[in-house]
Amino acid sequence: MKQRLVFPRQLVCVGMISRPQVLLYSFLLFTFLLSPIAAGAADITQQLHRPLNSSVGRQSRDEADSLLTIGKQQYASGYADKTIVSCLQALELYHSIGDLKAQGLTYNLLAKAYIQLGSSKEAEDALRRGLAIARDTKDFQTQIFVLNNIGTFLLQQGESAAAGKILEDALAIARGVKNIEGEGLSLSNLGLVTARLGDYNKAIKLYENALLFRRQTGDAIGEANTLNNLGDAYLASGNYQDTIATYGEAMQTAKTSRDRTNELRAIDGLVKAHTAVGRYERAFDLLEQRLALAKELQNLREELKSFESYAQVYKQQGNYLTARNFYERAIILARTLEDSEQEVQLRDQLTQMLQRK
Repeated sequence: MKQRLVFPRQLVCVGMISRPQVLLYSFLLFTFLLSPIAAGAADITQQLHRPLNSSVGRQSRDEADSLLTIGKQQYASGYADKTIVSCLQALELYHSIGDLKAQGLTYNLLAKAYIQLGSSKEAEDALRRGLAIARDTKDFQTQIFVLNNIGTFLLQQGESAAAGKILEDALAIARGVKNIEGEGLSLSNLGLVTARLGDYNKAIKLYENALLFRRQTGDAIGEANTLNNLGDAYLASGNYQDTIATYGEAMQTAKTSRDRTNELRAIDGLVKAHTAVGRYERAFDLLEQRLALAKELQNLREELKSFESYAQVYKQQGNYLTARNFYERAIILARTLEDSEQEVQLRDQLTQMLQRK
């Protein structure tokens, strides 16, 4: 509220007062105008979060955007710990310029990095902070996607019932605002919950329904992801013919859109399916493609997974000498990545194999 200066009526007639009094009143008025006016708490908060000037704000945004881009690259390369450092720095800058949407995106990436490192408490905190921002800004689309992230996170933690409830909420919002992309994603993730509960037939129907929505939006990445989920359900139910066909479609879709994550996942599914029916040569062809792709991406973690898969297929074939060679190569990469937990698991697999020879 603006301050109004109110003077006594008798001050209007200057001629009725002496010159010293005029000087005194002038001095008091001058002093009053120079005195600071107390700001409300809300005003102070706005000032604290307002950039000093546009150039400083622009510089901070550019730096934050750069950090977020670097974080995405680090995550794609398997360096979750470095991703976290970049995200936390970006968050501080986004907070200083009051960009809530960018904060939400950064929390999402931060959560993924924490999940990769197995830091479940920090991951859930980051996800829920992102959801709070989406709710505060009434951003329904972001709410749908963050709820799906929380649902899949809870599923990974073994909390299938809680995950199902969260995903039903996401589906309800998507249907309420007629968000086709959100419907496809939510149905696909509900399929994951159903598959985890062992109802593969129902999961397959959910995935097939999800594909209808994902194809409507031309979401090639989402389509490849759901196809991989569908392939997983067919594989779990022992339907190898449909498994191979579905993973094959997922691999082609991912390759066309240069979606390396889903391409690698489809290859992994195909390797399992072909190995299960004794088609070892085809499995080795696929693993050769996988290793080449991992090297192209310069992703040591995916190279490690390729070596481990080679070892497992050779072990199943009974070629223990070659299997040992690939286990040892995988162990070297685990040590390079400073992943002691992975190294221990690989050594255990190698030891168990050698004891069974």
